[in-house]
Amino acid sequence: MSTAQQVPDILSPEFAKDPYPAYRVMRENAPLYWHEATQSWIVSRYEDVERVFKDKSSQFTTDNYDWQIEPVHGKTILQLSGREHSVRRALVAPAFRGRELQDKFLPVIERNSRELIDTFRHTGSVDLVADYATRFPVNVIADMLGLDKSDHARFHGWYTTVIAFLGNLSGDAEVAAAGERTRVEFAEYMIPIIRERRDNPGDDLLSALCAAEVDGVRMSDEDIKAFCSLLLAAGGETTDKAIASIFANLLMHPEQLEAVRQDRSLIARAFAETLRHTPPVHMIMRQSATDVEVTGGTIPAGATVTCLIGSANRDEKRYSDPDRFDIFRDDLTTTTAFSAAADHLAFALGRHFCVGALLAKAEVEIGVDQLLDAMPDVRLAKGFDPVEQGVFTRGPQSLPVEFTPVSG
Repeated sequence: MSTAQQVPDILSPEFAKDPYPAYRVMRENAPLYWHEATQSWIVSRYEDVERVFKDKSSQFTTDNYDWQIEPVHGKTILQLSGREHSVRRALVAPAFRGRELQDKFLPVIERNSRELIDTFRHTGSVDLVADYATRFPVNVIADMLGLDKSDHARFHGWYTTVIAFLGNLSGDAEVAAAGERTRVEFAEYMIPIIRERRDNPGDDLLSALCAAEVDGVRMSDEDIKAFCSLLLAAGGETTDKAIASIFANLLMHPEQLEAVRQDRSLIARAFAETLRHTPPVHMIMRQSATDVEVTGGTIPAGATVTCLIGSANRDEKRYSDPDRFDIFRDDLTTTTAFSAAADHLAFALGRHFCVGALLAKAEVEIGVDQLLDAMPDVRLAKGFDPVEQGVFTRGPQSLPVEFTPVSG
């Protein structure tokens, strides 16, 4: 059994600055160890994280979400299992795949991206994080739900507070209290809108959720509110980080950026490799239902298990030269990268695979495509070196770029 003394602490400033060397030490020397501060067992190798996510024998549950996310979202689909989970997922999933996504929401995504780009396309410079990435997915979600986009600042505030709560590994009391206040504020905002939409449905996702029925089951007002809260946080923060990271990675590899600019079908490859190389979410927790043997020892029943996606996605036993960003690598399958059969672990796997993966893919593909049209010679601002920040979720906090404005 490995001990925490052998590996860098995941709550240390050194780890926050650059976790990747620490991940390597964990995989090699401590693939399983007990982390006292977070009261969790940490797993870092691809095979073990994949096993936890794909678990079909109910050895791992999402019971940890009772304390990890319910205080900010209410009870969500993530906490359910068995038939209850499959029915709830069947209620929400149609909006995020196939014809519904294609016909109804692609125009929403295209319009929201274009509106943001119009605010800076003639300027020759922009911070892609502050002026685009942090705004785009939240605007899309507000639009999909049929909510007032003038409330964008409130949505942004809510989702950043929720993400801070989820990433509050050190147990800061103020961060916890702010997260719980957000749950109350969001409910006060959403419940009246949900009730009004039940009486006067429109052609939006919120109305569809109100009307959805599977096997005689419909979602309650609280179910819908909790799902909207989850969608706002999960769909906002992760897509925000993904867009910032894909550009940071490409700008640091100009030859790959040029390849993508010339052939936009490569955007999907660049997104898949970004999800592997610099995933927006670096850790996801589960709870063990039984004693479970993994590499390095036994996880006892009833324990919190911290799965290090950021480490697993760079496991040298799974990927060749894993620290290299390469959109042309042959050990990552783009065709399955946005499904539950994905090679990378950024969206988790199994029955709790991210329901919004195809929405994220659509947002990134449309956003990157439109940005490259508006900024064909995009380059990092002089003297700027992209720096990732965050432990639970991670990405560039700022990405200033320069470009020659395109007329028309």
